[in-house]
Amino acid sequence: MAVEYDLIVVGDTRAGIYAAVAATLLNARVALIAQQPANKHSHGIYSRTLMQTAAGTRGQGGAGEEDTGTRGRVDAGRIAEHNNSPSRRVSPSPHQSRRDFSSSPSLGIEWAEEVIWTLAEQDSPAVLASLGVDVITGAGQFSRDVAFLVNNRRLLARAYLIATGTRPVIPDIDGLQNAGYITPTEIWQPERLESLPKRLAVIGGTPMGTELAQSLARMGREVTLVVGSAQVLPPEDSETSRLVQAQLEAEGIRVLTETPVTEIKQIQESKWVQAGSRAIESDEIILAAGTEPEIEGLNLEAVGVRFWARGIKLNQKLQTTNPRIYACGGVAGGYPFDHIAQYEAGIALKNALFLPLFKVNYRSIPWAIFTEPQLARVGLTEVQARRRYSDILIVRQEFKSIAQALVLGEMTGFCKFVVRRNGEILGVHIVGPEASELMGEIALAMRNKIKMDAIANLPHPSLTLSEITQKTAIEWQRQRLHRNQTLKKFLDSFFNLRRNWSN
Repeated sequence: MAVEYDLIVVGDTRAGIYAAVAATLLNARVALIAQQPANKHSHGIYSRTLMQTAAGTRGQGGAGEEDTGTRGRVDAGRIAEHNNSPSRRVSPSPHQSRRDFSSSPSLGIEWAEEVIWTLAEQDSPAVLASLGVDVITGAGQFSRDVAFLVNNRRLLARAYLIATGTRPVIPDIDGLQNAGYITPTEIWQPERLESLPKRLAVIGGTPMGTELAQSLARMGREVTLVVGSAQVLPPEDSETSRLVQAQLEAEGIRVLTETPVTEIKQIQESKWVQAGSRAIESDEIILAAGTEPEIEGLNLEAVGVRFWARGIKLNQKLQTTNPRIYACGGVAGGYPFDHIAQYEAGIALKNALFLPLFKVNYRSIPWAIFTEPQLARVGLTEVQARRRYSDILIVRQEFKSIAQALVLGEMTGFCKFVVRRNGEILGVHIVGPEASELMGEIALAMRNKIKMDAIANLPHPSLTLSEITQKTAIEWQRQRLHRNQTLKKFLDSFFNLRRNWSN
C-alpha cells in the first residue's frame, strides 16, 4: 500500500493543529486525527478568567469580609471580549478594557466559553480543510507495520507526530476514591463553580494548584494548599517561590509544605486529609497534582515506542524510540504550556518532513505562572547556574524602586538576573506585576546572545514597568565596576591627574 501522507498528526491540541497547518504551508500532505472535543484553549483561558473574577470579588471582601484593596499585600522588602456578530467574535466592552465578573463567577465562566468558542471556530474542521489539512475524527491506534488505524481505515505516512495532550493526574491515595474529589477541569462548569463549598483542600503545588488556591480564596473560600515538596512551584527559583507563597498566606490561604498526603477519610459531612502529621478538615478536595499524557489506546507498544507514567521517551530531536514517530507537548512531560508545545511541534515538524537535524533548546523559552503577583522565568535558576559555572553574579531590582509600579500601587516583587561576570545572561526570574509581559524582551536577548551591557545601555520608556530590566542591568554594571579593582585604580589615577593638571 502506497504512503498516503507525508505526516499524520495524532491529536487536535493546539500544538497538533499548529503542526498540521505549518506542514501544509510547506506543501506536505497532512492528516490530523481529532481524538478529543474541540476545546484546545480551555485550561489557560478558564484559569485567567477565574483569576479576573477573583480579582473583582477580592476588592468587595469576598464572603462578607471588608477588603480595602490593599489588605493581604506583601511588601517586597519583607522578602530581601460576548458581543453580537455573524461569527460571535469577541470584542472588548466600549466602557472598559477589562471585564468585571465579580457579581457572579459563573458569568466569568460563560465569558470564557465565549472566548473558547470564538477561538475554536478559527480551528474548525472546515477552516483546516480549506488550508489543506485532512481532518479525520475518531479514536485510532498504531498497527505493527507503523500505520494508523482509524474509522476502519488504514492510513500510512512517512512520519507521525503524537500531540494528544494531557489529563489531570489522580494520585494513589488511600481513601481518595471513597471520599471523592474534583479536578481543575471540572471546576470550569458554571454550576460547579457556584456550588463549591466553604472549605477547600487543594492538593498540589503545581501552577494550576497555586493559581486555583489564590482564585478560590479571593472568592471567599477557606483554602488549604497541600504541597508535598519543600515549596510551592518546586521547579522554580526558591526566592520567587517564597514570595508567591508569602502572598498566598497573606491572603489567608493556609499553605502546608513538605506534607505528602497519605490518607483521606469521609467522616459525616467532612473530608479529612492526612497530610504529614496534620489532619485537615475540608468540605471538598481539589486535585491539582499535575498532568499525565493522554496516550491510552494508541497501541504504542506495537510500534516500539517506550513511555512511562510522566510521558513518552524522546531524544533531543523529539523522536520516540521509533524514529518515524515524533511527539510534542504535554505527552513529553514537564510543564504543559501551549507555547512550549508549539515550539516543540515546530522542531518535530522540520525533522519529520526533512532530515532529523534539529534539536530542542529550552534555555531561552520563557514561561509564566498567573498567580498575583505573576511569576515568570527564562533560563537557569541560581542553583542550576552555580552547579555549572564558577563566575556567577546575582543582580536584582525590586518593583518598589520603579516609578510605574508606585503609580499602580503594585510594588510587590522583584527582577533577578543570573549572569556570568562577562555579562552572559544565564537566567532571569521576575515576580511582580505583568511579569509575563516583561519576559519576552529578555528571552529574545538570551536567544540572540545579547549581554547585560546592551540592556543597560538601551533606554526604556518611562513611566513603564519595563524599566526594571534596564535598572537591573545597570546594577550589574555597578557590581562589575566595584569588583574590578584594576579599573577602579586606573580611574582614580586618571581623575587625580586631571584635577592636578587643572590646578
